[in-house]
Amino acid sequence: MTEIHDVDVLIAGAGPTGSTLAADLLRRGLTVRLVDKAQHAFKGSRAKGLQPRTQEVFHDLGVVDEALAEGGPYPVAGFHLGPITLPWRMMQNIKATSSVPYPNILLLPQNRTDAILHRLIDRFGLSIYFDTSVDNFEQDSNGVTSTLSSGEVVRSKYLVGADGGSSTVRKASGIPFVGETFDTDRSLIIDATIDGLSRDRWHIWARTHGKTVAACPLPHSDQFQIMIRLTPNEKPDLNEDALILLFDKLTGLRLHNITWTSVFRPNIRLAKKYRLDRVFLAGDAAHVHPPSGGQGLNTGVQDAYNLGWKIGQVLAGAPDSLLDSYEEERLPIAARVLGKSSELYAGIDKLRLSALKRGDEERQLGITYYAGPLAPSDAAATKTLKVGDRAPDAPCTGADGVQRLFDIYKGPHFTLLAFGTNATHALQELKWSPGGAELKRYSVGHGSGDDDMRLHDASGEMQSIYGITGDTLILIRPDGYIGSIITNDWKESFYRVAKRFAPLQ
Repeated sequence: MTEIHDVDVLIAGAGPTGSTLAADLLRRGLTVRLVDKAQHAFKGSRAKGLQPRTQEVFHDLGVVDEALAEGGPYPVAGFHLGPITLPWRMMQNIKATSSVPYPNILLLPQNRTDAILHRLIDRFGLSIYFDTSVDNFEQDSNGVTSTLSSGEVVRSKYLVGADGGSSTVRKASGIPFVGETFDTDRSLIIDATIDGLSRDRWHIWARTHGKTVAACPLPHSDQFQIMIRLTPNEKPDLNEDALILLFDKLTGLRLHNITWTSVFRPNIRLAKKYRLDRVFLAGDAAHVHPPSGGQGLNTGVQDAYNLGWKIGQVLAGAPDSLLDSYEEERLPIAARVLGKSSELYAGIDKLRLSALKRGDEERQLGITYYAGPLAPSDAAATKTLKVGDRAPDAPCTGADGVQRLFDIYKGPHFTLLAFGTNATHALQELKWSPGGAELKRYSVGHGSGDDDMRLHDASGEMQSIYGITGDTLILIRPDGYIGSIITNDWKESFYRVAKRFAPLQ
């Protein structure tokens, strides 16, 4: 007898991580329940930087244009030294290239990021259940039975805890959350308007009256995100009048229209496991970071992007070991990001200007799963790419006016590119399971034609970016990473890789 489940996946937490996962699962045709313990959508600016790799995720989900329209570039820092303001560029402004179309961090308040993703979910017809948490769960070999704070019991095939650093899913699972919380190192965060302060700088007052104060202008509004470093054991008064008086004392400027306040304590913690059978952790439920470097939200979104297609494939019949690769690929990434964030935060604490610099590592474009469970180190490589690397964008022309590879990759499918005559002949002969994500096949050449499955690389730039020196098949995973590079033994090599990703035929 077939067991009845209420949904395929129950997700706790409707922030950027949970919402990204919900959207990715929904476009795969899965059923989802999304709950959040908050009474309403998040209203503050909190995590306000969208890194280039996350912008590429949003391109794939079809919402990057909304993000770019609602966000803006990061301003130059301005250090207030008495009557003098010293400009300081925190990050280089990089020009877009054919392979990296979104090279710079985007200043986008978290409440707008949430809203963009919630609108996407709404277009799929999914409602978010606010004021509802997962209080407990029991799992067996067939699914998870979760008890919600509303008293409702939900049966799902999988449960994902994306419910923040104080995750009830993680606590109920018994997974240790290793690290430390700095209770005496806190900052007051305020979203407000500031009279008479220019909006072309991220203003910083270093140790004014014994405190460090910063005010970052939020794009397309008259508001700033204000951070005030608190002294140990200080108990801030969050009353609006008290905050206005405090800011005036520290800067001589007046606040008004305060819309959000919070007291932030830096945490550096990492879950020992991301998976407990049918239960997964993602985002802040699995790792929490200092705010330096703008890594936490972005790492969580990419957790979801890694997990979604794997759940979809396993539900369609792919090997369960594919889900083990989620932890094996993502946990080391979070560990490295935590190390970098902690290093930057320590530098900021000591007021080192070098700690304010942001570079390639923070952009997250260099993240690779090379030498992981799905990307063996002895696999074939091209002149520029290895299995497990991010699949870069490149110009091309094809059917329906397509002009770039990222538009070819856009969607929940796998993509197989064939370079060269022999690879092209093998392309159509290779079989792919009809279940789960579709495999879209394209031959790449320099000639012209009207074949819907042909991409034209008139300039040869795609071949150069992908480092092609001979007949090659390249399999692109649904999350935009290279799943396989094949240069000979086409069928044998392809089917060996397909067994990792696709339902058994």
